[in-house]
Amino acid sequence: MEVLRPTIINLNGRMYRKNIIKEEHYEEEEDFSYVGQQESEDLAEDETCDTHSIDKTDKGYRCAIDVPSVLYKYIIGKKGETRRRLESDTKTSISIPKQGVEGQIVITGSHKAAVSSAVTRVEVLIESFRRKQPFTHFLSFPLNDPKVQEGFLQFKDDVLQQCSQDHGVEGSIFQNPAKLHLTIGTLALLNEMEVRKACEHLQECQNFIRNITEGKPLLLEVTGIEYMNDDPAMVDVLYAKVNVKDRSDKLQTIADQLVEHFVSKGLMVREWDRVKLHGTVINTLFRKDSTVEDTGGPGRQTMSEREAFDARNILKKFGAYRFGEFELNTVLLSQRYSTDCTGYYTSAGSVNFS
Repeated sequence: MEVLRPTIINLNGRMYRKNIIKEEHYEEEEDFSYVGQQESEDLAEDETCDTHSIDKTDKGYRCAIDVPSVLYKYIIGKKGETRRRLESDTKTSISIPKQGVEGQIVITGSHKAAVSSAVTRVEVLIESFRRKQPFTHFLSFPLNDPKVQEGFLQFKDDVLQQCSQDHGVEGSIFQNPAKLHLTIGTLALLNEMEVRKACEHLQECQNFIRNITEGKPLLLEVTGIEYMNDDPAMVDVLYAKVNVKDRSDKLQTIADQLVEHFVSKGLMVREWDRVKLHGTVINTLFRKDSTVEDTGGPGRQTMSEREAFDARNILKKFGAYRFGEFELNTVLLSQRYSTDCTGYYTSAGSVNFS
């Protein structure tokens, strides 16, 4: 099926077919071909590079591409085989900085079309392997208001007092109250330059956000809980429901437009037609292994080994639980795993509603 219906990558409005090659010399290596592209150099003259400037030099043509150093290995390949193949196929030379050194990949060649072809192929490789990187940052609406935190801690105490006998229900699977938030979308920002660009794009969103909110904070109510799978007896995530007090769709509209903006800039991958706003209060990924020392990462459950819990009693007794109300005034770009002095995720950037 992969041959008959290969994965298609949309890169700056152009469609590319991803063909997976299983080779012993480099099991991760993949080959990408331009949809409809023919190998002849004559047709390559028609190919243009829309996203990068190709400069004429004394010896031919040159193009420099900003690429995070973590992605260099995918352009080089094992023992340099991917780079050699790219250079051979496009009749160009590809210069890559040393691993760990942030810089530019420089492509040179005698013909502009050859350089353009090499740039396109490198871009497709980068885009494909970028999607495999774990997310480093996320956009969110913070829910760590003191009133909501107090309501959450009371919810946790009540659940543990009344439902701790239910399968899988114990204290470590509850969210840290300082980290309560509504996730809007995740981003893989692979160097400081990409973080700065994301912050700049977030600032660009300020105008439409303020148009939606009329320059005022949104009064939110955090009431009720829901689960994310079909069987309430085998649940991995419970989340709090959040609504604008006046029942408007302003919060949803802001979230959807933020995702639209960041997807259009190539910094986010669209997962759903609409953002599903939810404030996680219980997640089995938080579950700690008591036999492993807690260092912030090790000791947590993984996706493959996570143990679900029986949420039927929790839903019956606390389905309409009121966590509290507060005024939301901020969208945050936060760094995954890192926390600031308040215990919330470290902020890389933010915009206010007012």
